[in-house]
Amino acid sequence: MKKNAITPLQIRNDSAFHEEGEHEHASIRELKEVEIVRLSEEEIEKRHEKGRAVARRQAKVRKVTSRIWTALGLFLATLVAIFALMPIVLTILDSFMSTDEIKTNYSAVYNSLSSASAETKTYLSSTPKLKMIPDSVSFSQYKTLLFLSPTYLLKFWNSVALVVPIVLGQILVGCLASYSFARYRKKRREVLFFSYVILMLMPFQVTLVPNYLIANKLGIYNTWWAIILPGIFSTFSIFLLSKYMRQIPSSYIEAAKLDGANEWNIFTKICLPMCKSAIYAMAILLFIDYWNMVEQPLILLEDAGKQPLSVFLSQINASEVGVAFAASFIFMVPPLLIFLYGEQYLVEGISRSGIK
Repeated sequence: MKKNAITPLQIRNDSAFHEEGEHEHASIRELKEVEIVRLSEEEIEKRHEKGRAVARRQAKVRKVTSRIWTALGLFLATLVAIFALMPIVLTILDSFMSTDEIKTNYSAVYNSLSSASAETKTYLSSTPKLKMIPDSVSFSQYKTLLFLSPTYLLKFWNSVALVVPIVLGQILVGCLASYSFARYRKKRREVLFFSYVILMLMPFQVTLVPNYLIANKLGIYNTWWAIILPGIFSTFSIFLLSKYMRQIPSSYIEAAKLDGANEWNIFTKICLPMCKSAIYAMAILLFIDYWNMVEQPLILLEDAGKQPLSVFLSQINASEVGVAFAASFIFMVPPLLIFLYGEQYLVEGISRSGIK
């Protein structure tokens, strides 16, 4: 090949260059005349100031709109909170009213109940009086409840004796089962876990009859074990903790194995500390759930002396409405204190476990 020879590739490039040049000349000829106007510095500054003013107005409008929506959302949230807290506040305040005052204020409600006689029974013909402040503060119902009637304290300790073993046992079983579900991922495990989820979706009223039949067969009917054993092996804790333990990085477990840790050390020193918030959240939810149970004791405990406080509240006579309000207020204190103490653990545990 000669030194100044032109390759075919270069020829194609040159031809393309000439074509582009012809197109540029054609486009230049087609352009219209444009008048170029030079602005002074004052005019440029005025235009800039006008643009800044428009931007400031738009920012102010956005800020005002954001404040309006925030105030509206806060108002709606406050309104919903007031409606949600109103029954609790009325229960606390009415617990300091005398029985006569309560009957006077809520006579329309009591006359519409099914327990009212046919002659006095009406269907809310008048509006009940919801008084926030009692005319005279009375502590007689608390005196009757805590000192003169030992039934309340007996039912209270019955609730404690039922709920505490269920919570502790379900935490133990849930932690062990959840660790196995999270660590050993096989097809049989998926089938078993799916069956657990199905059982959790079923309402507990469906399992009352099987629990009654099994309790009769095992000879534990009318004992606390008829309620404690089904509660310990409930599926909710396993579902909650298994979702949480699956989020633990496998690199932590592999590093522990390289250091010579066995399964028990991995479970107690890695998984359980990292699931602390989920365990707290599970304990709070379980305590509140089983503290309020009514159907299980009514079906599985025939002896009234073994029934918990939640059943006692539903059996207070209408003539003791002051005692009923006082008992309801004291009944809500333990779950309320536990919720306030572990609120941050509850929020963190539920949010990180993926439950909506």
